[in-house]
Amino acid sequence: MNKNDSPEQQGHSGAADPGMAERRAGQADHAAPHDAGPLAHAAHRDASKMDHAVHQGPAQHGDHHAHMVADFRRRFWVALVLTIPILALSPLIQEFLGLRETLRFPGDLYVLFGLATIVFIYGGYPFLKGFYDELRTRQPGMMTLIAVAITVAYVYSGLVVVGLSGKVFFWELASLIDIMLLGHWIEMRSVMGASRALEELAELMPAEAHQVLPDGSVQDVPLEELAVGDRVIVKPGEKIPADGAVVEGETYVNESMLTGESQPVTKGKGAEVIGGSINGEGSITVEVRKSGADSYLSQAIQLVREAQESKSKTQDLANRAARWLTVVALAGGASTFVLWLVVLNQALDFALERSVTVMVITCPHALGLAIPLVVAVSTAIAARQGLLIRNRAAFEQARNIQAIIFDKTGTLTRGQFGVTDTLALTDDVNEEELLRYAAAVESRSEHPIAQGIVAAVEESPSVEDFQAIPGQGAQGRVNGRDVKVVSPGYLREQGLSVDDGRVAELSAQGKTVVFVLVDGALQGAIALADIIRPESREAIARLKEQGVQCLMLTGDNRQVAQWVAEEIGLDEVFAEVLPHEKAEKVKEVQARGLVVAMTGDGVNDAPALAQADVGIAIGAGTDVAVETADIVLVRSNPLDAVAILGLSRATYHKMVQNLLWATGYNVVAIPLAAGALYGFGILLSPAAGALLMSLSTVIVAVNARFLSVPER
Repeated sequence: MNKNDSPEQQGHSGAADPGMAERRAGQADHAAPHDAGPLAHAAHRDASKMDHAVHQGPAQHGDHHAHMVADFRRRFWVALVLTIPILALSPLIQEFLGLRETLRFPGDLYVLFGLATIVFIYGGYPFLKGFYDELRTRQPGMMTLIAVAITVAYVYSGLVVVGLSGKVFFWELASLIDIMLLGHWIEMRSVMGASRALEELAELMPAEAHQVLPDGSVQDVPLEELAVGDRVIVKPGEKIPADGAVVEGETYVNESMLTGESQPVTKGKGAEVIGGSINGEGSITVEVRKSGADSYLSQAIQLVREAQESKSKTQDLANRAARWLTVVALAGGASTFVLWLVVLNQALDFALERSVTVMVITCPHALGLAIPLVVAVSTAIAARQGLLIRNRAAFEQARNIQAIIFDKTGTLTRGQFGVTDTLALTDDVNEEELLRYAAAVESRSEHPIAQGIVAAVEESPSVEDFQAIPGQGAQGRVNGRDVKVVSPGYLREQGLSVDDGRVAELSAQGKTVVFVLVDGALQGAIALADIIRPESREAIARLKEQGVQCLMLTGDNRQVAQWVAEEIGLDEVFAEVLPHEKAEKVKEVQARGLVVAMTGDGVNDAPALAQADVGIAIGAGTDVAVETADIVLVRSNPLDAVAILGLSRATYHKMVQNLLWATGYNVVAIPLAAGALYGFGILLSPAAGALLMSLSTVIVAVNARFLSVPER
């Protein structure tokens, strides 16, 4: 059965099939967090050998990240404390302070050498280890530059201590390592906020559940012991422990942290609830339907992780730029050394200092961090808003979308039969009375038309002597009057005709029209159809304001499709399209040279979602693992499709800002570090170069954190 068939064709209320798509298991992994820089990757690989023998969940990842931050903090403070005596024993500092004779003692340079050795080995270990890893994988980068800079300074200064003519760089070596450790410590603290998104999701689950045992008693059990079919009691204010259905009780549930739905949702018997959402004032009994990897939260966590680790086209550009920058830095450092030493006849220590400064200030750390940080932050923001990104490349492509094709039923419409028009055909009964009379009679019927009419009024009068009119409607006494709600066929059988042109117009729109007779006289008509979501009009208007063409693809009849299109302002409609033909229609629009997004429920729309440049599954509810979609929108709200476009564009702009800052910084800094302004008395030391490099990294990190999701 085509989900887009009209309610009459389907024989039910037209509710959209939620689509039990194949779910992917929410497997935890322990890859290095892509949102951290190369240093974090190096440290993560090192730690993985010791304590990552098993897969870890988000909480363990968070603990590991915190451990890494603590390690950098500890190394920084140790190195900083040792830097104080290193500064006091350095000849250049002694001369600058006029304390050369006061602070000197026999063997002081050897003490200085020993302290510098501790700082070099202990403080410089992360950089040296990262250098080894980059050489082993044949991908020289930032670690190579830092390691070369501190090693050259250490070895050269050590040779001076044992007799080579020159100046010692120990104080600059120590201050360089201090600043690098401080910069990375600050950087890792700033990037942990993005990784913390997974921890926040995991922390939504309670530790225990109140399980109802077969004998009716209640026992608190760990969450991992729950199985499908178990029943649990959820008390007021508690977190729901697993995905399931309410079997007893009624309450309001706060799902905002999971779906982005700001208002509490009413949950009664039979209603589905999501593990991790917060129960309101009522006590309910829930039967577990999904647990472990199949649960909504586990799938959401897995989708967030996959999105954060999926390939980004913009990141590829940044990686290539970083590799080239490494080559430029090494070549620039060597050229600077040769230029000052050989061509300009400067002293060895001066040429060496210029070379080291060039290599330090050119470290592409900010460039390597520019894209991953934005990716992590945007993915985390989207997840908290119920926008789950599965494919980063497709998400980045969303900023270029020129046309969006919407499915109708369940996407632009609610998938629920409801009243659209009420017509009073005489002056005896007004429209409000007409609807109340009809609702009173239909309150005893289970037919979708009856349910739609009943839902249209807040409270209806009681009905007496109710009787069904087989195949043609229902009748009863309401407030002492005989009321019938009947089909057009009943009117024909009774020889009654309707000359009002408004009725013919409603029928031409493909709506289902029923008639109301009061005391045997035809008093009015009620039209019903699949209710258009109120958000659809605003979503289409906002998309068209941005120059995006809005189309609809539906299996419903042409009259209904055209009515929906006119109501919400669509540009084009494809109606009476079978599921297997939908992908061909997407190709047809793509053949016009347009970048196309397809928005549907991810079930019958799967081929079209796969064919589109960007596939957006909307209203997936708890079945978030829609295999063919690039982006999953948890809520059935077309405005979320608009939000995805806005977030994609905001994310891309933030990426460009970071790339421009990272590369532009190096364009200015490299000549300055090489001594281009030496004639004006401006020189940068290696420590000053490290400070500027770290500052650029922090700016990139802070800029990424300012990314925000556009208002819906």
